[in-house]
Amino acid sequence: MENNQQNQVNGGSKRIVAVAESPLPSSTNPNNDYHEPQKHGWKNFFAYVGPGFLVSLAYLDPGNLETDLQAGANHGYELLWVILIGLIFALIIQSLAANLGVSTGKHLSELCRAEYPVFVKYCLWILAEVAVIAADIPEVIGTAFALNILFHIPVWVGVLCTGVSTLLFIGLQRYGVRKLELLIAVLVFVMAACFFGEMSYVKPPAKEVLKGMFIPKLNGNGATADAIALLGALVMPHNLFLHSALVLSRKIPHSVRGINDACKYFLIESGFALFVAFLINVAVISVSGTVCGADNLSQENKDSCSDITLNSASFLLKNVLGKSSSTVYAIALLASGQSSTITGTYAGQFIMQGFLDLKMKTWLRNLVTRLIAITPSLVVSIIGGSSGAGRLIIIASMILSFELPFALIPLLKFSSSSTKLGPHKNSIYIIVISWILGLGIIGINIYYLTTAFVDWLIHNNLPKVGNVFIGIVVFPLMAIYILSVIYLMFRKDTVVTYIDPIKDNPNAQRYMEDGINNMELVDRVPYGEDLADIPLPQ
Repeated sequence: MENNQQNQVNGGSKRIVAVAESPLPSSTNPNNDYHEPQKHGWKNFFAYVGPGFLVSLAYLDPGNLETDLQAGANHGYELLWVILIGLIFALIIQSLAANLGVSTGKHLSELCRAEYPVFVKYCLWILAEVAVIAADIPEVIGTAFALNILFHIPVWVGVLCTGVSTLLFIGLQRYGVRKLELLIAVLVFVMAACFFGEMSYVKPPAKEVLKGMFIPKLNGNGATADAIALLGALVMPHNLFLHSALVLSRKIPHSVRGINDACKYFLIESGFALFVAFLINVAVISVSGTVCGADNLSQENKDSCSDITLNSASFLLKNVLGKSSSTVYAIALLASGQSSTITGTYAGQFIMQGFLDLKMKTWLRNLVTRLIAITPSLVVSIIGGSSGAGRLIIIASMILSFELPFALIPLLKFSSSSTKLGPHKNSIYIIVISWILGLGIIGINIYYLTTAFVDWLIHNNLPKVGNVFIGIVVFPLMAIYILSVIYLMFRKDTVVTYIDPIKDNPNAQRYMEDGINNMELVDRVPYGEDLADIPLPQ
């Protein structure tokens, strides 16, 4: 049996088989009597808690905080409904990513490597790595801003400190992934405490907050652009790779019931984590909207509100609410940036391992991923200082909007495919809803990118020859981009990764459905080492 298991390590599922301690039908129970298994209780839910909180940090990173601050400063509470809709959509696609990992035993980047031709595979890998770098830019710079506010150190020194501290925190994985997940959960609740503390101090009107949450409005200058920026900042491509991989750190029975239970528990956990993220986003917009909407605001602070950034927001809060509030904001920003960089590093590991199947030591893979991610932030912060770093955050958000289809479309296709998930594929209702939402947000992002580029082309100060040259280069690239998206949408999946249940034994299907694996079944279940050397929880 050991030989059979070892032979399947390289090509089989990465899911860990949990063998139930129950009578075995073939050897110890020769009459093949069927015994009712133990019921799965809610106590098992806590074994699955963790991945959702790690993933939820992408919805609380400094890039999101900046768009929240700008939305609140410019439009008060009127765009809170965008956050609500965006996080409902996020819950749907994150649950699809988790289900994909649970049902196939492989994460999204591994399935992309198996499914697509070599050229397409490498293109998707490069795009995914660029997405990790782009996502990491606001996180690194946000942490550097927080250190600058707290300790008055230069931004570029803060960038270096962020890289070192992230590697130290990731070193916690030596003691088990649950320890790291606990740290992340603590950082999330530190953020929540800070922003709720700010909100309790400024006391936004509850009626207006609720109206903004449930009554859609797009009034005022730039409301549509700010709404698109809010939505674009919420859904990040690297998060889909991350969630489909993190669920593989759990011991999940290779059975219908085991898979269904795991999908249910991961959905509930993700729902709770994203609800906490929603409340924090609401608190940030409410604080910004209340402060910038105050009647007694000075002209200087009104100017700050009109062009609010992660760095200037602290000074605004300090002027309006006092010195301690500025410190609380910096601590929240530090928790946001530091925890987000940890998850970004994890996403980079899984993407590299999945697309390229590289066998690297964990510390080396962490180091390579971190160096790749912080290099742009370090260079820009040295050359351009705080203002240059702030502009880099805007560029990073546009790159993420551009990247989204190349992670979202494979996820939607794989999770709706019987060749990938077999009977666990999405129902027709989920398929329709997820594709409508997915195509909607892709269309919004393409519209946002196109209009932003055309607006820049019209209003820049370059000579006409320069504008013509840029148009000749960029518009064909946009055509290639749209054709690539269409290719991913309509290409038929060919690689089968779903493994049919065993039907040799008369009771095999019943045992599989109830999570009981006898020795004969275990021989047939794909077995592999856990993902990316993350120690499993004990």
